[in-house]
Amino acid sequence: MTSAPAESPTYPTDLRSLAAALVRIETENPPGNERECAEYVRDWFAQYDIDAELVTDPDPERPQVGARVAPSEGETDAVEGDTDGPTLVLNGHLDVVPVGDHDEWTHPPYAGVVADGRLYGRGSVDMKTGVAIAMLTAYELRAELESGALDGSIVVHAAMGEETAEPGTRALLEAGYDGDYGVVLEPTECRVATSEKGMAWYELSWPGVPAHASRPDEGTNPTAHYPVVLDALAEYDARLRDRTDPLCGCAYATVTGTNAGVGSNKAVIPERASVTVDRRILPAETIDDVDDEFAALVDTLEREHGIAASWRRDETYTSAVIPTDHHLATVFREHAAAVAGVDPEPWGIKASTDVREFVNVADVPAITWGPGSLDQAHSIDEYVDLDAAEAGFEILKRAARTLLEPYPDD
Repeated sequence: MTSAPAESPTYPTDLRSLAAALVRIETENPPGNERECAEYVRDWFAQYDIDAELVTDPDPERPQVGARVAPSEGETDAVEGDTDGPTLVLNGHLDVVPVGDHDEWTHPPYAGVVADGRLYGRGSVDMKTGVAIAMLTAYELRAELESGALDGSIVVHAAMGEETAEPGTRALLEAGYDGDYGVVLEPTECRVATSEKGMAWYELSWPGVPAHASRPDEGTNPTAHYPVVLDALAEYDARLRDRTDPLCGCAYATVTGTNAGVGSNKAVIPERASVTVDRRILPAETIDDVDDEFAALVDTLEREHGIAASWRRDETYTSAVIPTDHHLATVFREHAAAVAGVDPEPWGIKASTDVREFVNVADVPAITWGPGSLDQAHSIDEYVDLDAAEAGFEILKRAARTLLEPYPDD
């Protein structure tokens, strides 16, 4: 093992500076501007002689980063990064949602301003601080990992495309950056989420008959059906809220968009109208069950109101669950309570995250856990509390050491 290279001011190794450096690189998605930040993360690892590469799947124009720290040759029989001990995968995404109107922000959204104990900027909490603590955990535990003092390895993901449900994390896992445990570092105020809701986007649509707007009686305007359709969806959502999960809360069906177009121009009655519904799915529900509910809703609209609607489902993610007493979850709960007084009770997250790629696709037990509040994500003047971030960093280091201790003898 060689000694660690000297720190470079371009590639800082303190959390506040590194998180700010990442925030200053604009990575809005859409359109998907991850390349510059991915190259920076790769070069940061290279500066400190940590193995890292750009992974160009699924989109060569938007690379992502996989990095690994493992025992050095001679300390293990490892081949290509494999060790006898477990591998802990620390996952974060580089993309952020668009800023919107820059003038609405108190601080420029990509300036990485530190003020009042907070780091401000788009991505500060969702989730470049999470990426930074993953990078720094690999850096700080490197000597213990390479010497074999810890029996295992750490993999770091800096993924693309999470904000638009693209398969960046899946591609990293399939490229060999997988492991025995996964931690998706979304902001949870350091509470440990062992379950999350699934999500599916549905579109309901129904036809009209186009006509010139100067002769509206010669056509059928599909927008006239919006009150009935929206009322039916509101009633459906109200019924769903009676369904609850002890960790994730209740189910939802939220209207997130309507579209009736403008026909061939603004003077033409549109030929079709539609509504988009975001359906949050509980662990006890199945996609087939939810499909049946939308089919029944469409049937009711036609039978009772004469609306010849149809439905289709687009993006779909099943819920992801691991046992609440899984070793991974127990370790993080214990250290979060000890360091920051975090509530150790079992908990689930209402959102859908890349933890599903670990649990449902790669069969890797994983939790959603990280510093900062989800309330700040995607907001104007987004920020992360830096003391909370430092506490999260300490929790992550302690938990990693516990998880990578040698297995007890059978």
